[in-house]
Amino acid sequence: MTAALSRSRSAVEACHATVRAITMSKVGARGMIAVLLHVQEHLRCVAASGSWQVYSWVPLSDGVVGRVYAGGQPQTITDVDADPDYIRIGPDVIAEICVPILDRTGQPIGVINAEWTSTDGLEGWQDLLADVGRRLGERLDELGGPPAETRGEQLLRHSMALTDAETDAEVLFRVCRAAREVTGLAAAVLMRPLPPLGGVGMAASFPESRDRPLIGRLADAEPHRLNSLVERAGQHGASYSIGDPALLNAHGFEALTEAGVKTMIAIPLADGVLLALDESANVPNPETVNLLELLATQASTCLEKLAHLRNLHRQATSDPLTGLRHSGPFGHRLRRATPGRTALLAIDIDEFKSINDTLGHAVGDQVLIEVANALQKALRQGDELFRIGGDEFVAVVDVPTVAVAAGVAERLIEAARSTGRTISVGVAQQHHDESPEQALHRADRALYAAKASGRDAVRISHR
Repeated sequence: MTAALSRSRSAVEACHATVRAITMSKVGARGMIAVLLHVQEHLRCVAASGSWQVYSWVPLSDGVVGRVYAGGQPQTITDVDADPDYIRIGPDVIAEICVPILDRTGQPIGVINAEWTSTDGLEGWQDLLADVGRRLGERLDELGGPPAETRGEQLLRHSMALTDAETDAEVLFRVCRAAREVTGLAAAVLMRPLPPLGGVGMAASFPESRDRPLIGRLADAEPHRLNSLVERAGQHGASYSIGDPALLNAHGFEALTEAGVKTMIAIPLADGVLLALDESANVPNPETVNLLELLATQASTCLEKLAHLRNLHRQATSDPLTGLRHSGPFGHRLRRATPGRTALLAIDIDEFKSINDTLGHAVGDQVLIEVANALQKALRQGDELFRIGGDEFVAVVDVPTVAVAAGVAERLIEAARSTGRTISVGVAQQHHDESPEQALHRADRALYAAKASGRDAVRISHR
């Protein structure tokens, strides 16, 4: 094995030489042997023998291999079924020996894992494999450590990170970070037009400190010049630079070149453009550009998925007529009420039944829409309005006193009048010795009192 390791010219060769050396022995030949190295937060299987199937990689914290890697100590298991961390590959495996691969400082950089269908002849094998792990680790150190992540693995890692993103902003940040890593360029930004303002929104990766001025200068460029970059990508697709703009025709890209950009890859993404940039002049590999296009496609798919989920959530939690949230979200909001601060405003549209009976339900629906929009606009920032029944609404407001809540109710009265309709409002502030539901019941009673007094009025329930 020592001779085979010395002849190895790469980490992968060294791992395969180790597996071959182990399987040359009688005991090793009947085992399932695997070498796993730490590559990008996983234990990646680099070489293996004896099993028809192996896992491509294992999370650092999973299985016996993860436990041994974390602890840095060899382990022998003579009954794998009794070990809660064991990850089964072969159906007949009984015993497992796992040892760390240690570099010259004694730090684990991977593991050698061996499994058998019987325990015969395993005496002394833990010490033997531990010695093999040390020798392999020393040779890997000489060769520069574990193998670098392949382009395919890099693409897979970033694709999984994009899929796990929970917000649009997270998707954009992660695709910029992926673009920077995949291309090896200094920075990456995503530009998207802002139609109402006529400007350009930018999301960016975290560049090195020496490259942040580049992003800053680009952000200071005139919006219409940046918009032309977005439009060009949308019309013509991906593009990349092939040399120093000082020596080649860079017309149309002055917003970039004046900011100091000498290398650029532009990929259309989500009505915008993903730019990978650098201040040094070089020619990107077309394969790299293709990988970036794949990542941009994945990011676009993730953005579409998030938009679809938001739409489904709105449909599930909102009243389809008025767009206000309905009784389900209202129940959740009640559970977050704060005694002494949260006030409930129960609202009814006056004479709504007669509107439906005399003018028809289509007119009634239009009245609901108009009144709901007017009430929503009259509320303060942070106040919330729910439709909980036919013409029944509840506003939830956080206020220091019930008098302030009554002031909000008066604004709602005025807003309803502006539509040509009137409302009645009952107000109750939750006391410290009552539940939100009890406060709502008091607000309803106050609403009935407002209606009984002639409608188009506010009534407060103090107790």
